[in-house]
Amino acid sequence: MVDIIKKILFIAIMVGALVITYFSVNYLQTIYIATTNTFIRFGVILIFVFTLLIIIRYLLLIFFSMIKTIQRSADENFHVSKKDIVSIIVPCFNEEQVILASLKSIMDQTYPNIEIIVIDDGSTDRTYALAQSLIFDDGHRSLKVLSKKNGGKSRALNYAIQRSRGNLICSVDADSKLDKYAIELLVQHFKDPKVAAIAGSVNVINTDSFITKLQALEYIQGLNMVKNGQAFLKLVNIIPGPLGMFRKNAMKEVGYYAHDTFAEDCDITLALIARGYKVDFEPDAISYTEAPENLLDLIKQRYRWTRGILQAIRKNRKYLWTLKKRASLSLVMWYMLFESVFWPFMQIWGDIFMIYLALSTGTSQLLFFWWIMFTVLDIIGAVYCLLITKEDLKLAWYSTIYRLAFITVINIAKIFATIEEWFNIEMGWGKLERKGRVG
Repeated sequence: MVDIIKKILFIAIMVGALVITYFSVNYLQTIYIATTNTFIRFGVILIFVFTLLIIIRYLLLIFFSMIKTIQRSADENFHVSKKDIVSIIVPCFNEEQVILASLKSIMDQTYPNIEIIVIDDGSTDRTYALAQSLIFDDGHRSLKVLSKKNGGKSRALNYAIQRSRGNLICSVDADSKLDKYAIELLVQHFKDPKVAAIAGSVNVINTDSFITKLQALEYIQGLNMVKNGQAFLKLVNIIPGPLGMFRKNAMKEVGYYAHDTFAEDCDITLALIARGYKVDFEPDAISYTEAPENLLDLIKQRYRWTRGILQAIRKNRKYLWTLKKRASLSLVMWYMLFESVFWPFMQIWGDIFMIYLALSTGTSQLLFFWWIMFTVLDIIGAVYCLLITKEDLKLAWYSTIYRLAFITVINIAKIFATIEEWFNIEMGWGKLERKGRVG
């Protein structure tokens, strides 16, 4: 009965979104016809096109995600070969607050044949000693700790991969904690020889504050729904640092992780897609990660993510124009460019223009419908994702302020990152201080 009520609620919200969209478009049309002001007419056209693109994006992602979920449900009975050795690489730099909890969650995996390699990238705290306290080797499973001079995450990953025994490589951030079935669920996808990588699902573990609850909603809706939709086409564009598995031979083909971007996970994923490989997503393989707990750390993180993605796009920009020859890769590139650049600029400009429109034309109702329309779209996405992930539906209430209080701040950070990347302003890694929440 509860499930039926939830589905009826979801359908009701979708109908409401269509009604609100109708009123918003009707108001825009009325203003366009009534005014002779060229600036306002041009702005109305831009707003209409932007709104249409966002609605199409939401509907397509939900549609593809639903189809992928149905396909996955029909194929629940799978047999996983336990012969493959999975080398789980854990790069770390000054992670004493979280390293033990992370490694213990990896040691608790149900998959039997694993090699855990901790690569300490020149830590100055107790990370190396704490990791060494867990060293073991029982013939089927082992944990060893390597150390090297600080050189960055991508170099640390490559150093460990080249010393690994497994034909499957799983990368796990040191501030992440894995569900015990994660590795077993990821391995099943490699039955398909064209699959080169699988993204795991990333959930926020420290959902005890306003800012982390908003991030939890973003991870469930903005990241995992997108990946589930992309997985329908086997074109997931980023294998996340907290949990991702790769075919080692495929990584070798593309030269492992490159060192010339701040988004090595995005860069290697694009390189694999460029080689014609499939990249999939497993929503039930979950990694719990510690989210930033203050606004400054959150902005620093998203600033670095955006600049890293833009660096990866710039590096692979030739594929933007290969729609005829490499349609799948070209679409992935344009989608990333839309999410990283076009959307942030258009949303901020759109908000300012709509306020101007309300003040100059006296149509304050339009501003209300504009905000409500996107809020309802966010609620639809949130409710859908919370239903399929079986997460707490109470998080859906945060959708009412998600765009106004969260996405706007994130988009401003993206805009500054884009401008600084355009002018090639130097940046650092910007490591976040861990609170030890994964413990």
